[in-house]
Amino acid sequence: MRNNITRADLDALIGFLKQDDPILTQSKQVEAFEQEWSEWLGVKHSVFLNSGSSANEITMLALRELHGTGEVIVPPLTWVSDIASVLHAGFTPVFADINPHTLGMDSAEVIKKITPRTKAVFLTHILGYNALDDALIDACASRGIPLIEDVCESHGATFDGRKCGTFGFASNFSFYYAHHLSTIEGGMVCTDNAELYELCRVARSHGMVRESRDETFRARYTTEFADLNPAFIFAFPAHNMRGTEINAVLGRSQLPRLDANNATRSRNLRRFLDGLDPSKFRTDFAVEGSSNYAFTLVLREPDEPLRDRCMEAMTAAGVEFRRGTSGGGNQLRQPYLRRLLGDEYKNYPQVDHIHFFGFYIGNYPDLESEKIDALCRLLNAL
Repeated sequence: MRNNITRADLDALIGFLKQDDPILTQSKQVEAFEQEWSEWLGVKHSVFLNSGSSANEITMLALRELHGTGEVIVPPLTWVSDIASVLHAGFTPVFADINPHTLGMDSAEVIKKITPRTKAVFLTHILGYNALDDALIDACASRGIPLIEDVCESHGATFDGRKCGTFGFASNFSFYYAHHLSTIEGGMVCTDNAELYELCRVARSHGMVRESRDETFRARYTTEFADLNPAFIFAFPAHNMRGTEINAVLGRSQLPRLDANNATRSRNLRRFLDGLDPSKFRTDFAVEGSSNYAFTLVLREPDEPLRDRCMEAMTAAGVEFRRGTSGGGNQLRQPYLRRLLGDEYKNYPQVDHIHFFGFYIGNYPDLESEKIDALCRLLNAL
């Protein structure tokens, strides 16, 4: 990633810091960023946090408070924090294999895994690709199962003309340094559900009831616990996951150019896929509605010698890459899940292909077309 935080962003931050006695912890800049992000995305409520991982954690905590524990269907290809948040909140993760065209969970596999114990479907939009379809949306709606969207790598991706992150019970975003919009570290929970919004506000600040904007919510606790100082009532055990004014200033500075940057990223992806040899590499990804985070380089067939030549050639050319794509590939192969689920990782052939024969390569708005073309020539010659 290069120039994701620009000189203009830094100048905006310097201007903020030059004010007399600026408030640096969560305050008006955070509130403004939450409102502007909600308007850009198309939701009623957003809660700014110190990371996308915290957004995962708070969403799962709120889900437990509202619906109790049970099973949450999760992808084996995702960032560790999605699955960790499910475990931390006391849910049982249930895995569904991926669709090779979107890298998100295969909807038919998800629907097969739904049981009376299912409390939510936690879907990840991988590397800018949309992972939604009507079958999954309808299945969740008809069975009353909350759909939670992880959009941490896919700001601005769309399905059926609507932004991903607006279809479910909640959505999570990350503003880590390399993502489409960066606050250095930061995240957001987004929802149209007023009850979930209030719970997330409370959970963000140690579980303190005073953080809720709902007078009825606050009154319930102050009446029942009249022996407590109303400013210090903790509804449930939570964490400090607040963002800062500094993070919010950077986010507000970048938001006006997010759509244009996403359009450039998408053009870069199409140029990359169009330039690859389809006999060696997969080029049939579902690019409609995508807002690419990183180029997907996946071998068409399992081929260890070709994989090794790709890694050697890219390393020699100074091309940074990640094998296994998001999160390092099949999360079920990681120690924390092998200890819990043993050999379960063997049952997911689609994600295993990505694990062993897939990569991602950086994409960013000022990446030169000539470099994309040169990369394709390098790979095609292997």
